[in-house]
Formats: sequence, structure tokens, C-alpha cells
Amino acid sequence: MCGGGTQVEDIDENNKYGEPKKFDPNFNGPLKNRSCTDVICCIIFFIFIAGMLACSILGYVHGDPIKLIYPTDSDGNICGYGAYSDKPMLMFFDLLQCAKMGAGVITYGCPTPQVCVANCTSSYYVYLETKALETANGGMLTSERNKMLCKNGVDPTATANLQTLIDNEDCAAYYVENTEVVGRCVPAIFSKVTDLAANLQTNGSYSLQAQDGTNVTGSALDSASYYLALFYQYKEYGELVYKDIVSSWIILMIGLGGAVVLCLVWIVIMRWIAGIMVWFSIFAFFGLFGFSTYYSYSKYYELKTQNTTATLGLSQAFALNFSYYLSLKQTWLAFGCGSATILIILLLIIIFLCARIRIAIELIKEGSRAVGSMFSTLLFPIFPFLFQIAFLGYWLVSAAYVASMGSAEYKGGIQNSTTDGVNYVLERIPCSPNGTSTANSICEFVKYGGDEYTIFMQIYMLFMFLWVMNFIVAMGQMVLAGAFASYYWAFNKPDDIPAFPLMGSLWRTVRYHLGSLAFGSFIIAVVQMIRIGLEYLDSKLKGSENTIAKFFLKCLKCCFYCLEKILKFINKNAYILIAIRGKNFCASAKDGFFLIMRNIVRTVVLDKVADFLLFLSKLIVTVAICVGSYFWFQGSIPFFTTYIPTLNFYMTPVIVLTFATFLIASCFFSVYSMAVDTLFLCFLEDLEMNDGSAGKPYFMSKGLMGILGKKNKSTNKNK
Repeated sequence: MCGGGTQVEDIDENNKYGEPKKFDPNFNGPLKNRSCTDVICCIIFFIFIAGMLACSILGYVHGDPIKLIYPTDSDGNICGYGAYSDKPMLMFFDLLQCAKMGAGVITYGCPTPQVCVANCTSSYYVYLETKALETANGGMLTSERNKMLCKNGVDPTATANLQTLIDNEDCAAYYVENTEVVGRCVPAIFSKVTDLAANLQTNGSYSLQAQDGTNVTGSALDSASYYLALFYQYKEYGELVYKDIVSSWIILMIGLGGAVVLCLVWIVIMRWIAGIMVWFSIFAFFGLFGFSTYYSYSKYYELKTQNTTATLGLSQAFALNFSYYLSLKQTWLAFGCGSATILIILLLIIIFLCARIRIAIELIKEGSRAVGSMFSTLLFPIFPFLFQIAFLGYWLVSAAYVASMGSAEYKGGIQNSTTDGVNYVLERIPCSPNGTSTANSICEFVKYGGDEYTIFMQIYMLFMFLWVMNFIVAMGQMVLAGAFASYYWAFNKPDDIPAFPLMGSLWRTVRYHLGSLAFGSFIIAVVQMIRIGLEYLDSKLKGSENTIAKFFLKCLKCCFYCLEKILKFINKNAYILIAIRGKNFCASAKDGFFLIMRNIVRTVVLDKVADFLLFLSKLIVTVAICVGSYFWFQGSIPFFTTYIPTLNFYMTPVIVLTFATFLIASCFFSVYSMAVDTLFLCFLEDLEMNDGSAGKPYFMSKGLMGILGKKNKSTNKNK
């Protein structure tokens, strides 16, 4: 059942997937003599890099990220900066208008005047109370006018008619007690008012009313400030979490060091336990689904003999009454059929793919030996990671400057007579801040930027971010592939492995193949850019009723997601063959694709077995650190209780360590995965080029030759 496999799988008479590799007596590993590949792509890439640098320089000269960080009032003045440095808070005249805009606030801004203030208001106010007091007094009351919240340059005591100030929106009709959230004054009612349905009142028992006479209730303001209120709450939690991380940073560093050591140890012992883990998992699945099949059919026949006639009504279907479901014989029949189907599929897989599973396990063991012979490969991913972090920092700063280059953008609104439910519909169109404002029209600042050329610059910067990040990933893959290929094609391992294989592979990659890397990463960046565009369209259609458009958009999103995964797989194989043969990207992608298709069954089995094993490995390392840190910080280990810092949430360092460990494990096992993929392609070429004779010996390990039923004949080289 688990006998040897054929030399090359499933090749039809017409060589549908190309000719098998021919024997080359001069080939013994990654070629030393090679030429530059995809030079035009390399030149184009550096031209685009220069364009990105030009955009950054323009942003540094003309932009100011302060505009994006600090809040801005309706006149475009930056609160807490420059002339308004003594007024760091932003107050909204009527926050109810934000709620009426709904999600449109994100795009168009809140259609109400906004002003910079020194402090958020700490009491309730409504202009009706001032109006009543002035009427009773027979004239203006300066003390009452000074309570009003007005625009910059507006003196509420300079206008005798109070109603005129409100109608022209020069002053706010009301305000409430506010709290500061990231520089914005937000109603504090979510912690102060118990009856949100009641109208809010001043100390003088006057109900708060908006400019249009709408009574201001706690529920209305609560709805308007709900998400900011949540942010305010999470901000407090964030501060506590930050303090916990600072308090436990030494133990966190020790824990991360332990995670690194555990990953290294686990990779070393993988060569001995890989087969045990895979076969144990397979037979565990057999046992699980075998018992599930037996138990389900037993329950089915038991209920069948009882002649139960229960039927599934709509009330039970929607009530999610699981005990009721389990009393039905149909439920157990479905369980039994499903379990039996999975059991049969697993059995067929073992019968027909047993030999290929053994090959996959042996290649995984060989990958562990390769990593063990070149421990520097485990440290190499640190350098691409640092490059990515450095580029991300540069890009974020540059993108912020570019985004703040544009001039101030203003939007005007005209209140329509039509209504949408209980909310008024407002038209928001570009306007000039120097125009007149009436009770039915406003022209308010929305944001900086938005100029046509800055939008194109931001799109360009986003595309370059995707291109460069994929380029760095591709370079890391090609360098590792060259190093592991040097290991496979060394006839006597480890004696024939070249000195400094990683440095040699890095030199070949940088010297000859930057153009191929740029080509492959460009393709991935284009697909990712299209996916981002589809996500943007999807966000625009969320409030739409066009079901057909939504359906086709989701189909496109799914298709491009799959396309990206396929292209990444093709690119990875292309980089491996470029590292070995030195051909250009297209030729290598074609050779890699045909090589995989000629051995498609082996490829699928190896890919799934390797993915499963690496997932188990990452899971084991992560769970080990998670459980250990949990008992440590919980104080369950008496010897270490004196080393536990005072924490607000003892789970904070546990969660941080768990996520960090998973990232570290993913980094280490990505090297392991690259080793397995490289050795697999080398193994397939080895099978096609060689036959084990004295002139054409196999380079694979004795374990692989034993599984395939092959061996090298007598030769002057000793394997």
C-alpha cells in the first residue's frame, strides 16, 4: 500500500506540461555563472522608487501632519496649535446634526459649526433661558451673554437681538456638560444621565432645545456620541493596559527569549518527531470519526426502534433547542452519514496517497536537517523584518505629509424638505467659506487635503507601499531558496555545502535578480491594489439597495483573493528556480508551474502535510508559552511569586506574550516552510534528471531513496 512511486507523475504522451528536466553533467547546485535578469523591470522599479521619494519631498516641503493630528474648527483653524495654542479643545454647536448625517459624517464632516475652546463646557445651557431672563429684565444681561458659545470674532454682547445670533448660527443654541476625547468635547451624558429618554434641562429648569426647536434628549445625544463614548471608555482601558506592559516589560522580554529558544529546539527535534506527529494525527482522526460513526448510528437505531414521531416545527427550529434536536433520529442519521463519509475519504487518502505522505514527511525531516546545518538561515528573517519596519515608518511619515498637502476643504449643506424616517436629508457640496450663511445653509470646514493631485499622490504612495513590501518579502524568499538549494545539491552533506551559502545566495540575488524580484512583486501589488479598490467600492455600497451590484462585488472580491493566493504560490516557486537556475522571472515561473503540474499529486500532499505540521508546531510553541505565562502571572508558581509585578489585569502580559510568541513562531517556521518548498522542487528535478547510475546519481537523502525504492549504483562519490 505504501510502496514506491513512479519517477515522474502523470505525464501524457504530448508532454502537456513540458519536457522533463534533462541531465546536465555540469549542474551541481545554484549556478555561479549567470547574467542579470529582467533588467527593464529593475530600471522601472527604481524609477518608481525615485517617484515615491519625489512625492515624499513634496510632502515634507508643503505638508504639515499637525493638520491631521489636531482638531480643526469650522474656519480651518487648528486647535491647540499656533495662534490657537491656548484653545486645544474642539466644541460642536449641535452634535445632533452629526447623528442626522449618519455614516456620512466620516466623508463629509459634521454639518454644524465648530470652534476651538480652552476647556470643554461643564454645565447645561440653552439660549431660551437667557432670552427669558433678558425679557424679564427689559434689556441685555452681559453675564448671561458671556455664557454663550460663539464663533471666533463674534461678540454676543454686540448684537441686541439674541435670536439673530442663533438664527445666523453665530452662537450655539445650547450646550451640555462635555468630556474631552482626543481633543474633542463630547457629551458626558453616558455617565451622568440615567433616564436617556428624558429632556435635558438647565439649572433654571429650561429644557434644552436645538436651533430648530427640537428638544434635546439624553437618548439623542447618547446616539450622537455613542462611538466616541466607547472610545473614551476604551482609552481608559488602554492606559491601564499600557501601564501593565511597562510594569512587566522585563518578564515579557524573558518570555520572548524563551519563545525563541523553544522554537529553535522544536525545529531541531522535528527531524525525529515529524513522522510521529503526522501519523498520530491521522490515526487520531480515524479513531475520532470511527467512534462518531458508531455512536451516531447506534443512537439512530435506538431512536428508530422507539418509533419516535417528533417533527421539527418552526418554533423549535428558531429556538435553537439543542436537546430537542438530539432527540430526533434524523439528527443522528445526519451525524452518522457525515462521519462515515469523512471516514471513507480519509481511508481512501491513506490507501492511495500513503507513499506520497511518507515522501512529504521525509522532506519535512530533510528540511529540519537543512536548517540545522545552516542555523544562520533562522536569523536571516530578522533583516527583512527590520527593512519592512524601517520602510513602514518612512512610508507612514511620508503619507501623513502628503495627505496634509492639500488646501482646506469646505462643504456646504442645504436642508431639504423631504425626510428619511425621522432624520433630515442634508446635501453636502463644496462651498466657499467667505459666502454668507443663513439658517438653512451652512459652509463648514471638513478636512485638509482632497485636492485632485494630492489624491493621485496618495494612491501612488499606497501602490508603492504594496510594491516595496512585496519586494522585500520576495528577496527574503529568494535568498533562503538559494541557501537551501546549495544544501540539497551538495552530494556529501554537509561536507560539500559551500562556505557561507546564505551570503552567497544574497550576493547572487542582489547582483543579478533585482529585476525579477521587482517583476514578481509588481504583479502581487497590482492584485492587492485591485482588492483595496473593491473594498472601497464595497464600503460605498453598504447603504445601497442594489443587491445585484453587491453580489457581483463579493464575487470579484473572492476571485481576486484566490488569484492573489495562486500568484503568490507561483511566484514563490519562480523565486526558487531563479535562485537555482538564474533564468528570468517568466521562464522560471513557467518551469516551476510545469514542474508542479507534472507532479501535482505529490505537490498537493506535501503542501497540506507541511501546512498541517507547521500549524501544529506553531500551536504547540504558542500554547506552551501561553500556559506557562498564565500560571506565572496568576501566581500559581509559589517560587516566582516575588517576581510578579503589580498589575491592573494579569491577563495583559499573558495576551501580549501569546501574540508575540505566535509571530515569532511564524517567523521561524516560515524559514522552515521555505526550506521544505525548496527541497521539494530540487527533489522533483533530481528525479527527472538522474536515475541513480554511476554517471547520474541521485542527490536526495537515503531516506527518500528508500521510500521510492531507489538507490545509487556504485560511484566514486560516497553519499
